Amino acid sequence: MGAGGEFQLSDGEIHFLWWFIQGSIMDPDIRHRLRRAWGFCERHAWGFILTEAAFRGGYMHGPALLYDDILKPALSVFRFGGPLRTRRLARSLRAKGPCPMCEMGFGPGSKGLARPELIERGRDITELLALASRTETYWKKSMCGRCAKNGSAQRCRRHLMEDTSMGLTDTLSTHSTMMQYIFYHLSRYHRSFRFEFRGSETEEDMAALISAVGWCSGWGIFLSIFPKRVA
Repeated sequence: MGAGGEFQLSDGEIHFLWWFIQGSIMDPDIRHRLRRAWGFCERHAWGFILTEAAFRGGYMHGPALLYDDILKPALSVFRFGGPLRTRRLARSLRAKGPCPMCEMGFGPGSKGLARPELIERGRDITELLALASRTETYWKKSMCGRCAKNGSAQRCRRHLMEDTSMGLTDTLSTHSTMMQYIFYHLSRYHRSFRFEFRGSETEEDMAALISAVGWCSGWGIFLSIFPKRVA
């Protein structure tokens, strides 16, 4: 968070994310680390979405590709059965590695060498807010009730792990249905960037990207950026 509590990426974080979206997103080692960690930490996950939207004018091909890849394992983790279901689920949802950006030392105080105009553009939330406003009807259905403090039974991955550790597993079938819904629409959004499917995306498909990031990393920072907290 920046001064006054608002979310603000450091110069170093924007510098890294600028190069990340230019091509490092396709690096096999980085992709492997992101899959193991269920993406970036909450700060850097939303930082990535914010900067991609800012630098690409809302063209979110990179994040759609990445989260289509990251979210695939989530489809199977809810299919466990038997007496060890809860333990196996918690183990599967746990990150197997750290956030790559955190591991490289990037944080609120990181310095970078990017030009001032690049830093300013990377902090512009206009495109992210436009995407969030346009698709709100759909992503709010999957918003974590504990992140939003609104009583919803939906959970992000972290809060689902906490519920599972306390033996609260009565909503797992609901979560399984939700993950299938998110992945279906995210895959459609990812597919829409192919030439033969261009223009086929819907607002529901685009909303799935926000839902995927929120589920993997948490909703708190996104809700601090978005001016309306959805009840």
